[in-house]
Amino acid sequence: MSTAQRGIRQASRTLRLSQRLCRSSALRPLSSCSPTAAPLSAASSRLRNGFSTMASLQSGAPVPPSEARAYDPEINDIADYVHNKPIDSDLAFDTARWVFLDTLGCGLEGLQFKECTKLLGPIVEGTVVPNGTKVPGTPFQLDPVNGAFNIGAMIRWLDYNDCWLAAEWGHPSDNLGAILAVADWVTRTNKAGGNIAGGKTFTVRDVLEAMIKAHEIQGCLALLNSFNKVGLDHVVLVKVASAAVVSKMLGLSEKQTADAVTQAFVDGQSLRTYRHSPNTMSRKSWAAGDACQRAVNLALKVLKGEPGVPTVLSAPIWGFYDVLFKGKKFEFQRPYGSYVMENVLFKVSYPAEFHSQTAVEASQKIHDQLKAMGKSAADIKEITCRTHEACIRIIDKQFKPMDNFADRDHCIQYMCSVMLVFGRLTAGDYTDGSEAATSPLVESLRQKMKCVEDPKFTADYHDPSLRTISNGLTVELHDGTFLDEVVVEAPLGHRLRREEAKPEILAKYKRHLEPHFSAEKVKHLVELGLDPKTLEATPIDDYVDLYVVKDSKFV
Repeated sequence: MSTAQRGIRQASRTLRLSQRLCRSSALRPLSSCSPTAAPLSAASSRLRNGFSTMASLQSGAPVPPSEARAYDPEINDIADYVHNKPIDSDLAFDTARWVFLDTLGCGLEGLQFKECTKLLGPIVEGTVVPNGTKVPGTPFQLDPVNGAFNIGAMIRWLDYNDCWLAAEWGHPSDNLGAILAVADWVTRTNKAGGNIAGGKTFTVRDVLEAMIKAHEIQGCLALLNSFNKVGLDHVVLVKVASAAVVSKMLGLSEKQTADAVTQAFVDGQSLRTYRHSPNTMSRKSWAAGDACQRAVNLALKVLKGEPGVPTVLSAPIWGFYDVLFKGKKFEFQRPYGSYVMENVLFKVSYPAEFHSQTAVEASQKIHDQLKAMGKSAADIKEITCRTHEACIRIIDKQFKPMDNFADRDHCIQYMCSVMLVFGRLTAGDYTDGSEAATSPLVESLRQKMKCVEDPKFTADYHDPSLRTISNGLTVELHDGTFLDEVVVEAPLGHRLRREEAKPEILAKYKRHLEPHFSAEKVKHLVELGLDPKTLEATPIDDYVDLYVVKDSKFV
């Protein structure tokens, strides 16, 4: 027998003896079972400090029997809202209809980019799920979890769907990925003889109501609570809101909905790393799809009997507040209703991060002014952008390299420079190798534009009665001329400009339909979208069928 083998055998005998000694006395502290254990006084000190994974065993206290625990009130409020609050706001339903059309159109536009479509479809190529979720603009029919990812990813790909700006930013229509996937799957399954949610079948109006509630949950949580300041991505709110509303759609009880919401909060949360230099990358475009699929998956687990985590937020040491929110509790400005949908922001004019929308609009006016003067962007010496704090924190990248699409569509200097040089800003201007991305003048101009915060703009941004996203551009020319500052406070698509925006939202929707469908189909979809009564009464599976493309040139 080798020396090593003898050593292992001796160590094994010592360990077995130690275990027998420990078992011989039920009252003996666990710390005494280890020859290197800390003295009892040290263990007691750890307990006094409030942190010990072995506290109940070290103290000798009996483990209490499992009993029903009260849920965090924040969780109860969400579940109560989803199950018991009727939505009776005509404005909310009208706005939801416009959001619904706009969001579907944005998803179709995303399909024109191979970086998006390469991520779509079944996990195993060729799989078709009977009575499954159909993905608009494609031939895919998927399970509801993967369907939620597909729809959510294509919606968010171009950063062109609606927006909500507060202490936390986000895009509440991202939730449509989960809502539409579940509504379509449940309806098709139940029509085929299934009995999900008691045999429920959904209409477009049901989907609009679910959207209103998902918007409200995400938006109200965002009003006073900054997840970005602790490094978390806003898609945590998509996961929470989607889990809540699809739980009810799946027929879960109010308590089970609370369970699903707690599962969404305890689930690992995305970091904002992929949204910021030097790591900006395409995950930011499919992060919402990921949140949607996680929400649906968690709700389905609860449907199968998985319980919740009652004090997921407030549990000392291990809860969301202590682990991820620096010990702070959520604050709320208002009860859940329909405020967020009624005040949501549409991205109408440009496929650009929302904090830049008014700056790009100002740039368009300056481009036209320079043209009228017989000058161009090449005559610009310096640009000053008077802006709000959130803009500086998210998209101020004056001297940072533009490595990819994700960098460009989140850089206010790049977006304004493209508009000043070319008089346009399209999704194609963000792609590698494009005319804009390779323009020396765009790159030069980008580095001449500095951002400075105006505290008044920041205050107006957070004012519930305004929620403006103001930017003001001042341009100095090489000949010493200073152009008057151009200020735009509310972008087209803001509540204050909603009626002005509607024709443009409709034109945007029609423009996004045209590459996928015949002129006759486009006309039908547009007319149906403008007929609220007929649209809302349409079964959701029949409506989704209108968007199926069996032989898509993009997928």
